[in-house]
Amino acid sequence: MRLILITLTALLLATVVGVGATWITTTRGTEIGALTIGAWTARPRTGTADVDPYSRATIVRNGELPIGTGDGVAFTATTDDKKKALDGRCDVVVSGVTPPARFWTLTLYDRKGHLVANSLQRYGFTSQEIVRASDGSFEIHIAARSRAGNWLPTGGIERYALMFRLYDTPVGVATRTQRDAPMPTIATVGCS
Repeated sequence: MRLILITLTALLLATVVGVGATWITTTRGTEIGALTIGAWTARPRTGTADVDPYSRATIVRNGELPIGTGDGVAFTATTDDKKKALDGRCDVVVSGVTPPARFWTLTLYDRKGHLVANSLQRYGFTSQEIVRASDGSFEIHIAARSRAGNWLPTGGIERYALMFRLYDTPVGVATRTQRDAPMPTIATVGCS
């Protein structure tokens, strides 16, 4: 009888730990196979058959359709380069250059993965419509109030995430450093 009780206790404990670990990784993310460059993080294997089980559970839970490896890669950022959370009440500047890609998009989402509502109905920029400097670099101002140039309105939400998708790019599983993929910087320049 004692052996059965110990076995049931061990099985119950293993179930609680397993379900708890799965819940934490599907709600907070996992770093298994993640590619981090500056504030940007990508999971290049999510669009392949080699995806880890925790990333697969996150995809199912969120209902997202990941970009396939042959199509491109998606980077997300929830903090600036100094690890300060992206706040819609602050002025944030995304600037620099991008890795080689045929096409890219930068989109603003709330922390639940929804587009941020705003009166302009502007939710992001593409590589085709961005205003660039003569050297090819760009600056995108992300703020609640309008700014000259490339401005993306936040609607004043407290926290948000940026999604930077690169299509038809060599950036992927073998990429490891900023030198391999020069990502734009993210800087908080002031808060109201």
